[in-house]
Amino acid sequence: MISRPKSDEYSPFAAGYIGLVPDENVIEKLEQLMASSYQLFSGLTEEQGAYTYAPGKWTVKQALGHMIDTERTFAYRTLVFSRNHIELPGFDQDIYVANHDVNNISVKNLAEEFRATRLSNLYMIKGFSDEQLLRDGIASSSRFTVRAFVYMLAGHELHHLNIFRDRYGIA
Repeated sequence: MISRPKSDEYSPFAAGYIGLVPDENVIEKLEQLMASSYQLFSGLTEEQGAYTYAPGKWTVKQALGHMIDTERTFAYRTLVFSRNHIELPGFDQDIYVANHDVNNISVKNLAEEFRATRLSNLYMIKGFSDEQLLRDGIASSSRFTVRAFVYMLAGHELHHLNIFRDRYGIA
């Protein structure tokens, strides 16, 4: 079991994501979230996928595309840090969303992409040794351990599921 990271293993910003993850097996939580999020998103209509709760806010598809981008970014950081202490730049979520024509992808395909990305990441994470989980690096000018990013994967998804429920009216 991967233990919860200590507060010196991630940035203060990341504490919001990590704090959303319940005290349970984080791998099982990631698997459960993969299944429930897939069920949620694959059941949406294209009209629901195009919905935005306010002018200038992301559509459901854009928010899901952002979740996929973030899943890949956090997983890449876990891979790199598990192999070598290195410094990686941050990423600007708004630039990523603006440069991905996600609204022309079906919501069902996006749901499949999210599930496939998470499944791949789970295989990688399950292969980490205890020592690798404690390795670290610098991302967005802050120190992070591998296990912090594992928790951030779950927390980031939980964060957006809360937004989908509270602002988009889906969940």
